[in-house]
Amino acid sequence: MPRPEVWDCHVHLDPSIGGDPLDGPWWNGRPPSALFGLLDTAGVTGVTDLDGGWGEQILRERLDRFGRSDRYRCFGGVAWDKWAAEGNRFAERSAHRLRRQVARGARGLKISKALGLTVVDDRSELVPVDDSRLDPIWRAAGDLGVPVFIHTADPPQFFEPSPPTREAIPVLDSHPEWRVDPSAGLSRDVLFEQLCALVRRHRRTRFVAAHLGNVGDDLERLDAALSEHCNLGVDTSARFEWLGQSVDAARRLLIKHSDRVLFGSDYPLSERLYRTLFRLFESRDTFTLDGTYTMTGAASAVDGLGLPGEVLERLYAGNHHRLVGRGP
Repeated sequence: MPRPEVWDCHVHLDPSIGGDPLDGPWWNGRPPSALFGLLDTAGVTGVTDLDGGWGEQILRERLDRFGRSDRYRCFGGVAWDKWAAEGNRFAERSAHRLRRQVARGARGLKISKALGLTVVDDRSELVPVDDSRLDPIWRAAGDLGVPVFIHTADPPQFFEPSPPTREAIPVLDSHPEWRVDPSAGLSRDVLFEQLCALVRRHRRTRFVAAHLGNVGDDLERLDAALSEHCNLGVDTSARFEWLGQSVDAARRLLIKHSDRVLFGSDYPLSERLYRTLFRLFESRDTFTLDGTYTMTGAASAVDGLGLPGEVLERLYAGNHHRLVGRGP
């Protein structure tokens, strides 16, 4: 059976965020033909670039470079650093900026994990994910009909004391800044509850929780959240071992919620990456997912999900097109 259309909904082309350091210059410094040539080789139709969430200048540059192609999308973002100067006008001004970003060509709004972890208001107080002062932003996304891709929290190991009490986490050795100080009173569970409260309050706005909502190690909990919130979806990016380590439960969840799970990678783009991910979703093989493609950086034994063809069609591209739209 031929593979259906594939669209990667979660990529980064910027050298400070993602890309492939082992293969010459970064993707955002190359001509569009280089990116699309790699996608042709890998059997991928197009990508949605979330780097625009890190600044309007990035958004403008990416749209100027890649945006004429119907194989490329870019998202906008929120300039959290403006809150100190704008005070109680911040949310309305951010909503206005989102409208301008969408008019310029942004196809959605990307919210990084900084919200809930490090974003502070004009009084230097930490801002929770569901802070009602931000409601104008979420309402604007709903009015504009664009989705909000939101990264909330991280895997539970990232919130453990250093050294961690669980298995070794090589990725935290190379990125110690990703570890969250547990003395701050934050946890993965608290942040996920805040996300659910936000989604519940804004039912007209469509949210996609990146990385399986960072609760993919508890698929019953993820199933419950998706069942309760019809405006919530998830992407698969950078949490693949959770799926392959609980293959029966993962397969049930992806079939049950096949209209709200999107295919995303969040790793340096390469033919090898996509070949590995296709094997996970399409085969019933048992194989080793090496540390290059795991959230901890440690190799993981996984089983393929062997998803039905109609589920693959929705996962790989159908759900993305329904949320983000087709055409340039």
